[in-house]
Formats: sequence, structure tokens, C-alpha cells
Amino acid sequence: MSLIIPGTVTIPVGVVVERRPGVTQWAEYAWRAVEVLEDAPSLPSWTLMREEAGRSLFFAGNAEVALHPTDTDNYKHNLESSHPSIWVVLRPVEAAPGFALQRVTVDAGEAHLYADSGSDLMEAVALPPGMRAALEAFVAEHHRDRGFHKRKRDKAELDGLGRRGRVEGS
Repeated sequence: MSLIIPGTVTIPVGVVVERRPGVTQWAEYAWRAVEVLEDAPSLPSWTLMREEAGRSLFFAGNAEVALHPTDTDNYKHNLESSHPSIWVVLRPVEAAPGFALQRVTVDAGEAHLYADSGSDLMEAVALPPGMRAALEAFVAEHHRDRGFHKRKRDKAELDGLGRRGRVEGS
């Protein structure tokens, strides 16, 4: 079962990942996402695109970036940052080449959740111009400023706290 929020928009993208030789004895390779393509090619996942000087570029696969009307505050903060980003999450797997494309998102809060897992590889990549325009239009249409609302604690009901009278004879 999946919950679909009314007004949600999905944008198809492709992801390019770089593999280079590791610089330590513990890692044979170092991986990083280098680009998110707005016009993804129709290639199978993990297609080798180019190889030179020990570095390899792979088309990691296609993904969908979901824009939810309830998350526009996070999108707005991303757009207002000095370097608007799109986050790519790669998850380690047993099958070659060792990673699977897990998620692509423009929501920094969602990306932070994947960063906390400890095993996923997450990279921030520059937000492509077309994706930025689409995100700005989505925020303009759906964003509603919500004023700060400080929650107040309920007053404790002293009669309901279970106070007992003094116990005689002790």
C-alpha cells in the first residue's frame, strides 16, 4: 500500500556515478554521484559510459524525484541556499557493481534521514537548471507560510495525580 498525497508531482531523472581507485588499503574503489540528468538516456542501469585514467563513469539508472505539497518549506530552503542541491542515495548491495540507486530527492530533510543510516552513500549534486525551474514553480504554486506556533503544556490536574493521605501506624 502506498499513500499518494494529492498534488504530488514526479519528475524522471537519470544519475551518473563515478568510480575511481581507492586511496586507502581498505577500499578498492571510491564512488560518488557526479550528475543528475534531466533527460535520462534509455540505458540499462550501471551501463559503463566512459573509462579513462582509472576512472569510470556509469549511468546508475533512472529515478523519480517526488515533489509533495506538504514539503514545500524544505524545498524553499533548498532553493534559497547558496548552492541548491539534489541528493543522490546509493545503497550497498552484494551484486556487481556493489551499489544500487536508492533515492533521488530535493528535500534536505529526507536526505538527512538517509545520511543517518550509516551504510548508504549520499552525495549532494548541483541542482540542474530545468529541475530548479520546475521546483521554483512547484513552490510558488503550493507553498503556504505557516506562522510559528509555540505549543503550551496542559496544566497538571493536581487532583488526578493520585495523592494519598497519610498512612497511620508505620
